[in-house]
Amino acid sequence: MILNLKTSKSRSKQLGQGMTEYIIVVALVAVAAIGVYIAFGQTVNAQTAGLATELAGGNSAEMRQVAATAANDAATVASTKKTLNSYDNTNNP
Repeated sequence: MILNLKTSKSRSKQLGQGMTEYIIVVALVAVAAIGVYIAFGQTVNAQTAGLATELAGGNSAEMRQVAATAANDAATVASTKKTLNSYDNTNNP
């Protein structure tokens, strides 16, 4: 009976460890998703709006153009060389 009690406590700790690891993985995925949405938010927003418009039976040509413009703007910003000397100039409107 004592052996069974120790086994039960050990099993409970293992289940708790598995749940903790699962929560950490879910939190990391959520943080990564937030980061991607921040980086590509305008493009994703326009594409989602276009998709919703198409599903509703409308024409999403305008939303596709907004998404393409946002993607091109993001590509331009990504290809710009960034140094500590240009930090203040590129990050302040």
